[in-house]
Amino acid sequence: MQALLDAYLEHLRSERQVSKHTLSGYGHDLATLLKFCQDESVNAWPALSTADLRRLIARLHMHGQSSRSLARLLSATRGLFRYLIREGHCQNDPASGLMPPKGERRLPRTLDTDRAAQLLDGALEDDFIARRDQAMLELFYSSGLRLSELVNLDLDGLDLPAGLVRVIGKGNKTRELPVGRQARVALEAWLPLRAMAKPADGAVFISQQGRRIGPRAVQLRVRQAGVRELGQHLHPHMLRHSFASHMLESSQDLRAVQELLGHADIATTQVYTHLDFQHLAAVYDQAHPRAKRKGSPE
Repeated sequence: MQALLDAYLEHLRSERQVSKHTLSGYGHDLATLLKFCQDESVNAWPALSTADLRRLIARLHMHGQSSRSLARLLSATRGLFRYLIREGHCQNDPASGLMPPKGERRLPRTLDTDRAAQLLDGALEDDFIARRDQAMLELFYSSGLRLSELVNLDLDGLDLPAGLVRVIGKGNKTRELPVGRQARVALEAWLPLRAMAKPADGAVFISQQGRRIGPRAVQLRVRQAGVRELGQHLHPHMLRHSFASHMLESSQDLRAVQELLGHADIATTQVYTHLDFQHLAAVYDQAHPRAKRKGSPE
């Protein structure tokens, strides 16, 4: 079994010319598979069954292996058996049709409403950088913009008297979004300073040299604001997540939030229902007399 495994890895290296990273990953996964076979007294590759593989996957999952790692192991196993079948050493692939356990979907991190207010209501210097950064933060949270939508925003996309901003999102889809009162105030304070910097084009957010500010610069300014005002790491998408979560918590209108975010599939928006449920569950645990844990103070 080891000799055939070595021949397959050499095939990957010399004939397929896979990267060193891929070769190392497959080698590690297939070594795990071989060790399992030896422990289970499976003495030849054709003797490995689908039930054996299911047992291995279940064992690894129980010991904390991620769904992604298990998917890679199954992929490596399929590759090995394709090679063995082609070389005449096996007739069937025991990994065919096997899927790894579904991984737990990670919920987006958000600020609660008090933390969002703490971020946006902090002391503000009356200068170019401070006014620009405040306008960016307010617009992120007010309208749920993506980072790319904010940096690509031009003046002709702003209609402050009407309280609207027009952005071009994924797939070149245009959508109009409301701009809240505080965001309008911040933008109105920023735009005169922007004009004084002799902008190179119609970009709403520019550097002191008049050039459109880039994504990395925006990420840096948002992160610095998070450390300064909240003492935590903050990134633009966390403000978008917070916007979505707070809108859904208040309105309970999933379709409206989908439209505001520009999601093509409502399933993408539904992740925020889980966030809202977590909040409701926490309130329930604290308030309902039959939910309180034993020994908790009344």
